[in-house]
Amino acid sequence: MRPARWFVLALVALAAACSQPAPQPKQVGSKDISPAYGDAIVEGTIGEASTLIPVLASDAASLAVAGQIYNGLVKYDKDLNIVGDLAESFDIARDGLTITFHLRRGVKWHDNAPFTARDVLYSYRVVIDPKTPTAYAEDFKQVKSITAPDDYTVRVTYGAPYAPALASWGAAILPAHLLEGQDITKSPLARKPVGTGPYRFKEWVAGQKVVLESNHDYFEGRPWIDRYIYRIIPDTSTMYMELKAGAVDLMNLTPVQFARQTTSTRFTARFNKYRYPSSGYVYMGYNLRHPLFTDKRVRQALTAAINKEELIHGVLFGMGQKAVGPIIPGRWAYNPHVKDIAYDPRHAAELLAQAGWREKNSDGILVKDGKPFSFTILTNQGNQQRLLTAQIVQQRLRFVGIDVRIRVVEWATFLKEFVDKGNFQVVMLGWNTSQDPDMYDIWHSSKTNPGELNFIGYKNAEVDRLLVEGRSTFDIEKRKKAYFRIQDILADEQPYTFLYVPDALPVVSSRIRGVKPAPAGIGYNQIHWYVPKAEQVY
Repeated sequence: MRPARWFVLALVALAAACSQPAPQPKQVGSKDISPAYGDAIVEGTIGEASTLIPVLASDAASLAVAGQIYNGLVKYDKDLNIVGDLAESFDIARDGLTITFHLRRGVKWHDNAPFTARDVLYSYRVVIDPKTPTAYAEDFKQVKSITAPDDYTVRVTYGAPYAPALASWGAAILPAHLLEGQDITKSPLARKPVGTGPYRFKEWVAGQKVVLESNHDYFEGRPWIDRYIYRIIPDTSTMYMELKAGAVDLMNLTPVQFARQTTSTRFTARFNKYRYPSSGYVYMGYNLRHPLFTDKRVRQALTAAINKEELIHGVLFGMGQKAVGPIIPGRWAYNPHVKDIAYDPRHAAELLAQAGWREKNSDGILVKDGKPFSFTILTNQGNQQRLLTAQIVQQRLRFVGIDVRIRVVEWATFLKEFVDKGNFQVVMLGWNTSQDPDMYDIWHSSKTNPGELNFIGYKNAEVDRLLVEGRSTFDIEKRKKAYFRIQDILADEQPYTFLYVPDALPVVSSRIRGVKPAPAGIGYNQIHWYVPKAEQVY
C-alpha cells in the first residue's frame, strides 16, 4: 500500500520508539523473564523495498524499513499526539505561522557524524528541489523561510496558516554530510542507508531479506532486540507456514487466518494476535483518462453493482467496515452524512443504459459502438485479501454485463511500470492515511504527473479549492466544512469505488515481550520489546 502522507504513516504504524519507560524485570516462579539484550525479530513482508531514501519512496515496503533507520523532528506517540523526536521540544508562535524546533544534542548518525541543524536544512532543500523526484514536496513548499540560528535550533516560518505544518516535520531527516552536493537519485544510500534511528543497516539480499542491527547509541536507549530482519515472502500463505515453523516472528494475518487458522491452543501458546481498526482503506481506482470511465454514471453504476457488505463478510470475515470516502470513520473530519451508493444491480443497469450501454452480445456482455464493456483490474502479488475482493467484484460486475479480467503483478513492477506511469484501466489498492485529513497530494489536479499520487488523473476545480481551504486554516470547524464537502463530491463522482476499511490483524511470537497495543497500534514502543534470555533463539 502507498501511504498518503508517508512520513506520518511510518511514525504511526511503524515507529520504533516512544518516550515510555523501559519494562521492569519480573519474576514468574523460578523462570526469569527480565528484559535482556539479544535475539532477533523476523518480520514477513510481501513486498520488497524499492529504495531506502524515504523522500524517494512512496510504498509501504520501503517506508517500513526506512522507519527503523531514520527519524523526523517530530512523531506521534502511542495516543497519536505529536511529540518531539529529533527535536527535543518545539515552540509554536501564537499566530501559528512560526515553529521553532530545539534539536537534541549528542545525536549521532550511524557513521558517528554529529546530527545538527545542517541536516534539517539540507532535508528541506532537497525535498523542494525540482530535480528531486518526490511526491512529497507540497508540504514544504508552504514554508516561507527556514533558518538555523545555531547548530541546535531550526526556525520555520510560513506565509499563511498551514494546518499540517507541525505533522509534516515527521518527515525523515537525511544526512547532509553524505548527500550535500550530490544527485540524490544516484546515491548509494538507496541501498545502504545511514540514519539516526534505533536500527542500523547491515545487508540487503535482493528478493530475500533486509537485515538491520540495533543502534547501541540510540538517543532513546539501545533496543533490547539486537537484529530486525525483513524477510520478503510474496505469498501470505507461504508466510503463514513460515510463521508456524518458527522462521517468522511477526506478520499481518489475513482475516481467514485470524478467524479460522490461528485459534488452536497450540497456536495461541506460541503467538499473540492483535486486532484494532486500521488507518487505511481499500479501493478500486479508475483511470479517468480512459474513455470507459470518463462518464460518472458509469463509475456510479460500477459502485452500485458491488455489494460492500458481501466483501466485509466474505473477505474480511466481519473484521472491518464499509468505506464511503477517503476519511476513516471515527475521525473528526469524517462526514457521517455522506450518501453512499447502495448495492442495487437494477439501478446499476439503469445508470449504464443512461450512459449508452444498453445492448448485450451473445455472451451477455454490454456493447456500445460495437465494443464490449471489458476491462482489467490490476492488483499486487501476494495480497490474498485484494485478490479475493477482485474475484467477488468480477462476479458481481459480470451479473450486470461487464467483463472483468484480473491481473496480478509483482509489487515493484506494479508500482514502477503500471501505477506510476498511468498504465492501467482499474487498480485495486489501499491508502494508509495520517491523522490529519489533508489529502492534497492524492486529489489535487496539480498532482497528476507521472510518479505522483493522483495517478488516476482526477480533476475537479471545487475540490482543488476546498483542498487549499482545508489546509489553510487552523479553525477546526472551517476545516471540517471543507472536508465534509469534499467527501460529498467524491461520493457523487466516484473516481474511486471506496470498498472497505479492514481491521489490522498483526501476530507476534509470544517469546517477544513488551508489546502493548495502543491507539497508534503495536509498533510505537518497539525499542522496548525484548526476549527473556532463556527464550532467545537467534
